[in-house]
Amino acid sequence: MTIDESIKQYGKRLYGLCLTLCADKTDADDLYQDTWLKVVRHIAQYDSTKNFEPWLTRICVNTYRNRLRRQSKSPIYDGFSSVESKDAVMETVVVAPKEDYTDLHAAINQLPEKLRVTIILFYFKDMDLKSTADLLSIPAGTVKSRLNKAKKLLKEALKHEYDLQF
Repeated sequence: MTIDESIKQYGKRLYGLCLTLCADKTDADDLYQDTWLKVVRHIAQYDSTKNFEPWLTRICVNTYRNRLRRQSKSPIYDGFSSVESKDAVMETVVVAPKEDYTDLHAAINQLPEKLRVTIILFYFKDMDLKSTADLLSIPAGTVKSRLNKAKKLLKEALKHEYDLQF
């Protein structure tokens, strides 16, 4: 598969991930471009016997993490995609109309980076436990632990906003 074919096949999903991770469209554009540049530079390291998308996603997430370390600032969580795929979980976290995720966005922003990335990949990028674990190079049990901790923190943050009883 050529780079052009890869961009056509995976470009929209990768850009959606970039928008989900970054503070704004400009940062997402930069992350998207940097990810593809790294793919081109390191294509020789890609194991063609494995699926391309997890490798691409890993490059994107690692590039995002490296940017955070360099910039030493937290991004603002800007949007969601594939909310419908996991909205059963979201209903346990927030009792707001589906259209109003402002408080949830803010609560996710306050999560530590490891928890934020894990929650974004699992719930909003619709990755399963194994894929998330593989992408982050951590055991599946650690993914579960991070998800549970993130959900507890989100519930606590949103309980005061909505006077929720859990």
